[in-house]
Amino acid sequence: MKRFSILTFSILFFSLTVFGWGQKGHDTVAAIAQRHLTPTAKAAIDSILDGRSIIYWANWLDNASHTKEYAYTKTWHYKNVDEGVRYEEAPANPAGDAVTAMRGLVETLTTDGVSPENSALALKMLVHIVGDIHQPLHMGHATDLGANRITVKFFGRDNNLHSVWDGRILESGHNWSYTEWADQLDILSPEEASAVAAGSFDDWAKETLDIASVVYRSFPEGKKISYNEVAEWTPTIEQQLLRGGLRLARVLNSIFDPACVADAPYTPVR
Repeated sequence: MKRFSILTFSILFFSLTVFGWGQKGHDTVAAIAQRHLTPTAKAAIDSILDGRSIIYWANWLDNASHTKEYAYTKTWHYKNVDEGVRYEEAPANPAGDAVTAMRGLVETLTTDGVSPENSALALKMLVHIVGDIHQPLHMGHATDLGANRITVKFFGRDNNLHSVWDGRILESGHNWSYTEWADQLDILSPEEASAVAAGSFDDWAKETLDIASVVYRSFPEGKKISYNEVAEWTPTIEQQLLRGGLRLARVLNSIFDPACVADAPYTPVR
């Protein structure tokens, strides 16, 4: 029985590493976004989610994608672009990807007559996937499953590179709660925050892809990761969490308070 329990835990742990930022990363993205929602957008979201915040639901899709009901969303957490392939030329995944999923979810949330249940479902998914698209290895290679097949040494222990980027560097860089992460990162002026939030889903994906390319070069198979690498790469993770939070707020404001976003100094997300 003990052997079975350990094996079961290992399988579950590995399967979870396929998906986006660890729990704290997604909570941080949602917490930053929550601070930048307009009162109108926040009221609409509170109504759709029955008073639960977007932080409450930030990690829901990672678990839901493992269930039979929502298994169709497994490929929605990432967009694969293999080495040497331009973003625009990457073959489409017939099961969907993060960018096409975000577009579809925004369409659902901006279409009249959608049921409250479907609106809530789309919102929960969107909150998570916007966070995912900012984890560099969610723009990773299909050939190595977003670096899940690349083994590295993290402080002397074997880990796959994807899991290292999901949360291990983050947790080693700062052992903060998600609220402390949000407090420390969300310090830009309104003008700076607007500039960070600018762009389209494709712009953000390509930006993350550029980071992913550097990550692959910097973390080859067998790479030994220790204090130097944590210090070097924690600022990149901080940057991506902040971008994810500010951009999630912009997406949600554009859906639920479009007049506000239309007046902002950046192009509305569509």
